[in-house]
Amino acid sequence: MSVPLSPLYTPPPEVVARSQMTAFTRFCEQATGRRFDDYAALHAFSIEELRTFWALYLEWSQLGVGGSRDPVCVGDDIEKARFFPATELSYVDSLLDPRWGDKRPALTACSEERAPVRLSRAELRAQVLAVAGGLRALGVGPGDRVVAVAANRAESVLACLASAALGATWSSAAPDLGTGPLTDRFRPLEPALLFAHSSYIYQGAARSIADRLVELSAALPSLRALVALDAEPPPAPGRIRVTIADLLAHAPITPPRFPFNHPLFILFSSGTTGAPKCIVHGAGGTLVEHTKEHRLHGDLGPDDKLLFQTSCGWMMWNWQLSALASGTEIVLYDGSVSYPEPDTLLRVVERERVTVLGTSPAYLQYCRDAGIVPREHFDLSRLRALQSTGSILRDDLFVWVRDQVGPIPVQSISGGTDIIGCFLLGNPNLPVWPGELQCKSLGLDVRALRDPSLPGPAGELVCARPFPSCPLGLYDDAEGQRFHEAYFAQNPGFWTHGDFLELCASGGARIHGRSDGVLNIRGIRIGPAEIYRALAAGVPEVAEAMAIEQTAPAEPGGSRLVLLVLLRPGPPLDRALTLRIKKELAQRCSLAHVPAVVAEVHDLPTTHSGKRSERAARDLLNGRRLANRAALRNPESLDALAQHPALSPLPEPG
Repeated sequence: MSVPLSPLYTPPPEVVARSQMTAFTRFCEQATGRRFDDYAALHAFSIEELRTFWALYLEWSQLGVGGSRDPVCVGDDIEKARFFPATELSYVDSLLDPRWGDKRPALTACSEERAPVRLSRAELRAQVLAVAGGLRALGVGPGDRVVAVAANRAESVLACLASAALGATWSSAAPDLGTGPLTDRFRPLEPALLFAHSSYIYQGAARSIADRLVELSAALPSLRALVALDAEPPPAPGRIRVTIADLLAHAPITPPRFPFNHPLFILFSSGTTGAPKCIVHGAGGTLVEHTKEHRLHGDLGPDDKLLFQTSCGWMMWNWQLSALASGTEIVLYDGSVSYPEPDTLLRVVERERVTVLGTSPAYLQYCRDAGIVPREHFDLSRLRALQSTGSILRDDLFVWVRDQVGPIPVQSISGGTDIIGCFLLGNPNLPVWPGELQCKSLGLDVRALRDPSLPGPAGELVCARPFPSCPLGLYDDAEGQRFHEAYFAQNPGFWTHGDFLELCASGGARIHGRSDGVLNIRGIRIGPAEIYRALAAGVPEVAEAMAIEQTAPAEPGGSRLVLLVLLRPGPPLDRALTLRIKKELAQRCSLAHVPAVVAEVHDLPTTHSGKRSERAARDLLNGRRLANRAALRNPESLDALAQHPALSPLPEPG
C-alpha cells in the first residue's frame, strides 16, 4: 500500500466555516482586536498571552463558574503555577447542565450480553444526584477518596459523577486487574468507599471477581462501605454493604461548587518502573482542558455521539465522560469488540449512529488483518471522524481508514494519564497527513528538545509554560519531591513527558516512541520506532516487534540489539525470513539497525493499560531485578523470554 504525497483528507470550506475552532478564533479576534492570521497564532507562548488565551477560553466556553476569574494564573513556574485560584465550579453541574435540553440523550451503554441502557440528560442528572444523596448518607464528603473496580457501564458513570458531586476524589480500575495490582493502586489512597462490579462479561463468558473483591476489601482497612454496582455486595466484615439501587432511592442533592483546583480524579501510572504513581488531577483543569479538546480540536457538540473504545482503568474513560459538558451523547461499550461477531464494535457504531469513534492502532490493524471492510458492510454515513490513541498510528493505517472506512479525518492524539489530556491532537480546520498528529494542543507550549548527539529530527517532548491540566501533584507527596523527579528534574523549567517528538513542516507532528527506550548499539543511538516503521513497511509477516538492547561483553560496544517478533498466522520464523528482516532494516535504516538476534515470541510483556513494556523485557534480558512484575497483565511472557534458546545465556543479575 503506497503512502500518498498529499493530504489524505482536506476539510471542505463549509466544515471549516461552521467549526467551533473558527468560532473561537473569531471570538478571540473580536475580544483582543488582534487578527489571527493562522492557527499557530493561537498558541500562547508568552506568559501574558497564555493568561489571555485561558481567560478568553473560559469566557467563550460558558462553563458555569463562580467566584472571580481573576487572576487567571498565579506564578510563571510550570511546576508551581496555579490557574484560576479564586474561581469555583461544580464539575458535575458543568457536565449535566440543563441548557443542552433535558430530553436530549446523554448516555447509551451497550454490552455483549444485554440490551442498551439509554438515559436522557434529565434522567442522568436525576439519578446522579440521587446516588450522591445516598453517598452523603453514608458519610462521603469533600476530601474522601472513592475507588471502583468497574466495568464500562452506566452504573459506573453514576457512581463517578455522584462521588464528584460531593467533592470526593474518584479512582477506578478495570475488573480484569488482579488483587495485587488493585491493592498497589488503591491502598495508598486510604479510600473511604469501594464501588464494584462482582463480575464482567468477555467473549460471551461471565467472569466472577467476587473472591478478588473480598481480598481487596480486606487489604483496604480504611474502607467504611462497599457499594455493589450489579448484584449483592460480597462479604466485607465491619463495613456497610449496599447496592447502587439502594443509593438511587435517596433524595437528590444540590451539588455545591468547589475551588477550581479541588482534587477530582486520581489516576495511576503504568507502574513499569515501580509501584504505580498516584497522580492527582484538579476539577477545573480537567474540565477546561477536556472541553477545549472536545469542542475546539474535536468539534464535538450536542448533535454528536462519541464512542471511545476504553475501560474504566484508562484515562480515556474520564476523557469521554467529560464530553457531556459539550452536550454530546456518550456511547459506552463493555465487552469484546470481536464477539459475538468479528465486527461487533462496528455493528454498534452503525446501530447507534456514532459520529466520532475513538479506538486504537491495534484495533484498526485487527480489522485490516481480519479482512473487515467497513465501508462495504456498514452504513457509517453518520461517522464524521475517527480518533486513535494508545500507541503510534502508522502511515499505512491512515491510508487503510481512508480506503476501507471512508473519506473522514483520522485524528491521532497523544498525551496521557499524566496530564489527563493531550499535547497533540486533531483540528477540524486542518488537513490530515499520513502518520502525523494534526497539531499541538491550543494554549500548550509544546516543544521538541533536541539532543545534538541523537541523529534524526526528533527531540524530547516537553511543555515550556504552565497549563491547567498539569497535575496538582502526586498523592502523599506533600513536599512535591517525587512529583519534581518524575516530570521536572530531567529538564529544569520544562514538563518532560517521556516521548520523542518530531515537529513536521506541515504544522503537524510525529511521535517516535518513548524517549527512555533509546538504544545505544556500538556507540550509535537508535530510536526503536525507526525499526518498527521499517518492519511495518517491508516485512508484512511481522505483526509486532520489540527492539531491546542486551548486555553482551563480547560484542563491540558491550551490547547487542535483540529483536523480538510476533508473526502473523503462517510459517514460523526461519533463516530466510530472518535474513529478509535484517536486509530490510539495513536498507531502510542502516547497518546499525540490524539486530544481532531475531527471536520469535508468542507474546510481548504488556501493562494493564494495554501498552507494551519495553522496560520489563529490557530488564529481564539484562538480568536486572524487575521493578514491578504485577504491573503486567501477562507476566508469563517474561518467563517465556527467560527460557528462549535464542536469548540465552542471559547476563548475570547486576
